[in-house]
Formats: sequence, structure tokens, C-alpha cells
Amino acid sequence: MRDSRRDLLRWQFDLTWSLFEYHLERLEPEDFLWEPAADHWTVRPSADGTWVPDWADAEPDPVPVPTIGWVSWHIGWWWSVTIDHARGRAPRERTDVTWPGDAQAAIEWLHGLRDDWVSVLDGLTSDDLDARARFPQPDDPEYTVAHMVAWANSELMKNVSEIGQLRMIRAASSG
Repeated sequence: MRDSRRDLLRWQFDLTWSLFEYHLERLEPEDFLWEPAADHWTVRPSADGTWVPDWADAEPDPVPVPTIGWVSWHIGWWWSVTIDHARGRAPRERTDVTWPGDAQAAIEWLHGLRDDWVSVLDGLTSDDLDARARFPQPDDPEYTVAHMVAWANSELMKNVSEIGQLRMIRAASSG
């Protein structure tokens, strides 16, 4: 039996992803680490060769402007954790999610997460959508898996907009 909520959430995701593909297809490798402002967050190679994001446990004021690399890491982090929750797995720690290290690998990583998310979405039943979700609002007893999916789709839309805006600003400012 089809669930109209699942179909709507899948439609919302597909729309957002199509907007993301528009930008992903146009990103240049140099776009990922371009520093849009003096005060910015990015991803950096660590001593062991993995790429880690700039981070503060308390959000600074003003919030640093993220690079596309940082936003792509951020998508990978929250999406990986959301998929873990949706699949009933122990969620990864933020520090366990590292950036792949270059533009092509980041795009492939995001495509892989897309495939995982589609699998989650397509497998949801009405009972699943009604079940309580503990992420990202663990203390809200009314928060369901349907809410979590809608949140994830909305978070992706926000991050897609950020990447698109950064890409267009860089393109316009480089002549």
C-alpha cells in the first residue's frame, strides 16, 4: 500500500536533489576550498592525512562563512547520522565523519549518500513514518520519522542553497 506522506517526502527530496545536481555539475575543483571571507570555516588535512572540518562546540558570533568543502562535509556528517538513525544503527560521532579530500571524491560521497537515502525513503512504511524518531530532536515525544525525513530534506535544501550561492559568488568574482 502506498503512503502519500512517503510519496510527498520522496518528491520533496527528488526536487531538492535535482537543484543540487545543477550545482554539482558546475562545481570546479578549486571551488571547494575557496575562502569566501577572512572569517571562514573550511576542511583541512590533519596530521594523519584525513581531512577534518573547522568546528566550535559553541557557535561563534558572527558565524564564520563556510567553504563549499566545509558545507559538503557538513552534509555528509548530518546525512550519515540521519541514515544511521533511520536504519536503527548507532550513529557516528561528528569526529568520525571526515571529508573525502578532493572535489571529485566529495561529489561521489554525496552521490553515495543520496543512494543510501533513497533506499531509506523507498523502504519506509506508514508504521515507520509514525514511529518516534530520536534525531535530531531527541527530547520531543511527538517527533516522528516523518518529521525527521522532512527535516533532513529541508536541511539538504538549505545546504544546497549555500553551495549554489558560494559557487555563483566565486564564479562572478573571478571574472
